Amino acid sequence: MKGTLWGGREPMDPDLESYTVGKDLELDARLLPWDILGTMAHAAGLVEIGLLSREEGRALHEALKEALREARSGAFALGPGDEDVHSALEKYLTERLGPLGRKVHAGRSRNDQVVTDLRLYFKDALLEVMGAVVSAASALVEFGRRHEDVLLPGYTHQRRAMPSSVGLWAGGFAQALRDDLPLLEAVYGLADMSPLGSAAGYGVPLPLPREKTARLLGFSSVQENVTAVQPSRGKLEAQVLQALWGPAYDLAKLSWDVILFTSEEFGFFGLPREFATGSSIMPQKRNPDLFELTRAKAAVLEGLLHQVTAVASKLPSGYHRDLQLTKGPVMEGLDLALEMLAAVEKAVPALEVDREACRRAVGGEILATDEALRRVREGTPFRDAYREVARLVEEGGEIPDPGPEAVLAARRHPGGAGDPGLESLARELEVLAEEVEKRKESFRKTLDALAEGGGLEE
Repeated sequence: MKGTLWGGREPMDPDLESYTVGKDLELDARLLPWDILGTMAHAAGLVEIGLLSREEGRALHEALKEALREARSGAFALGPGDEDVHSALEKYLTERLGPLGRKVHAGRSRNDQVVTDLRLYFKDALLEVMGAVVSAASALVEFGRRHEDVLLPGYTHQRRAMPSSVGLWAGGFAQALRDDLPLLEAVYGLADMSPLGSAAGYGVPLPLPREKTARLLGFSSVQENVTAVQPSRGKLEAQVLQALWGPAYDLAKLSWDVILFTSEEFGFFGLPREFATGSSIMPQKRNPDLFELTRAKAAVLEGLLHQVTAVASKLPSGYHRDLQLTKGPVMEGLDLALEMLAAVEKAVPALEVDREACRRAVGGEILATDEALRRVREGTPFRDAYREVARLVEEGGEIPDPGPEAVLAARRHPGGAGDPGLESLARELEVLAEEVEKRKESFRKTLDALAEGGGLEE
């Protein structure tokens, strides 16, 4: 390919060029602001070690500041003539600065450039996902608080099992989402190591100030051994998708429940018209497409994880072009996770709860365990009480119904239907929401400081 960073004198076959580029330009468009910021930090490092003069560093930084402004406004975008985000930026600099624009690649490879871009992108996106997880969990808690005293059947084997409540159901999914955060945090920590300076995976014979560039970009540490960087690329992308699979898993199960509970056969919840779709032939239909698509998107996200692991786990160490095909799935997975979380956060609070339908469903045989344990409280050994109630059920006898208040009162142990812990979970989620916002702000401030000063003031 003529005019590329790596091309020779002979132009590349156009069909082969199209095949090797694939969707890279479309995906790289997302990385352009991050590539500019990474280049700012790298340029500051080259000034530090004397490969660029301070005047050259300032000129580069001013051009990069303008590139960042134009990238954010859409005035600077990747086009058909660009090989990738890195060559597009180098072309931008060279057109404005001449030979100085060609100096900035010293000590770098596209290999460590793209990993640096991706990790900055991941850090930003993972903070957004964490915030969205907390918001969706908070919406579920608020829904549960409004309906905390409404009984609801609990199911095993998709058969009525024991009494539950709407508050317990909603709080359970809120807790599940909250429990997804530690894995997201762990993956964020892996992304929070700077690979810049590792070049093609074996470093360079230059005293690059890797700690400085890491600090300028807001990384908490340096991924020190340069040979560890390239093998970690596909692995980290898979780990990001694995962390996203947790909330997707929860939302898929929640969606399944809502689809069932809003059906005529169950009738516990109702879908507001603004969150339902109709039929082209059946006038009465109110379909739960939002939740069906959430369930489907969770499955698609799981498939994306398999795509990345299938590609990345089959490679030896070092860089291989195969990794070009792992970038798209992880970006799509992040998009899907944010879409699903936003949809559920908005739709669940709008669900209508039919208190009477829920109450009717919590009666008769579903109270068998309550009756057995009532007898236990009166002194009957559990195995005897179990057999007595089983016999009563077999003979068609009536199971006493103590009423909703008594059913809930008997479950006031921590985490039970009578004490689902929604207040404490709400307080915890408020704290977590504030923490995520503070981290977003800190990351933005670090990058804003780099964009403003270019690291040249140190």
